[in-house]
Amino acid sequence: MMANSRFDGHIVQGHVDQVGVCNSIEDKNGSWLFDFEYDALAGNVTVEKGSIAVNGVSLTCFNSKANKFTVAIIPYTFENTNFHQLKKGESVNLEFDIIGKYVKRLVGEQR
Repeated sequence: MMANSRFDGHIVQGHVDQVGVCNSIEDKNGSWLFDFEYDALAGNVTVEKGSIAVNGVSLTCFNSKANKFTVAIIPYTFENTNFHQLKKGESVNLEFDIIGKYVKRLVGEQR
């Protein structure tokens, strides 16, 4: 993306910030809700309606809490990613929202 281009979508760098755990999978008539938990003491944060990459899949998170979040998976994503293989209790690689990380760092330095 060029610096003078329109900025749109998620910024995913391909880094693993932390490992999390899938706490639940709920079938919602063809779509799925996946709940994940992570160690908040590692310093990462989720941002409500911000981006999160789970096992390399860039998604939007909601129900954002200090150590957990939810993602909604549509049929296409379920079928064409590793989500159709994921089971409750399994570990996942997480990459947190880069903008959220920058803001947290800037705000943390001002305290």
